[in-house]
Amino acid sequence: MRALDRILSHNENFVAKKEYEKFQTTKFPNKKLVILSCMDTRLVELLPQAMNVKNGDVKIVKSAGAIVAHPFGSIMRSILVAVYELNADEICVVGHHDCGMSNLNADNFLAKAVDRGVPAERIDMLSYSGIDLKQWLQGFEKVEDSVRHSVNAIVNHPLLPNAVPVHGLVIDPATGKLDIVINGYDR
Repeated sequence: MRALDRILSHNENFVAKKEYEKFQTTKFPNKKLVILSCMDTRLVELLPQAMNVKNGDVKIVKSAGAIVAHPFGSIMRSILVAVYELNADEICVVGHHDCGMSNLNADNFLAKAVDRGVPAERIDMLSYSGIDLKQWLQGFEKVEDSVRHSVNAIVNHPLLPNAVPVHGLVIDPATGKLDIVINGYDR
């Protein structure tokens, strides 16, 4: 059975048994917090447990590496929507050790794209169109530096109120231990 078919089959039973009822809450985060974290599979359940958040407590935005790549991209927009429309009062950026974005190599990435069927001509066209794929596909060496970069991008956004603390943390995906990189209350 294909992945989507398995999902829909499960969903049919989930709805029929009214299992959704235990997850019902409002769209407003109880803890008035928005978290930007990595999309890493190890964090799906570990991060909420390590941070003591439950369904309805926080808004979680995910991106590869917990990176704010563009000040007017969808990640920053989501954070601002959480602040202005959904009543979040604090922001946490949570990176993690052993991240797939660490030391990401654009050439290897693009070679994999070609191996998966993306024509090399399309990649060349993007390069000639002024898109710097090596910059766009750049990873990081130290997760702490990446967290600092994302926190700084958020803090310095012209639409973010100065009173909103922006914290930077790193989680160990093996143990769930959180380390502070930036304490937003010190700003």
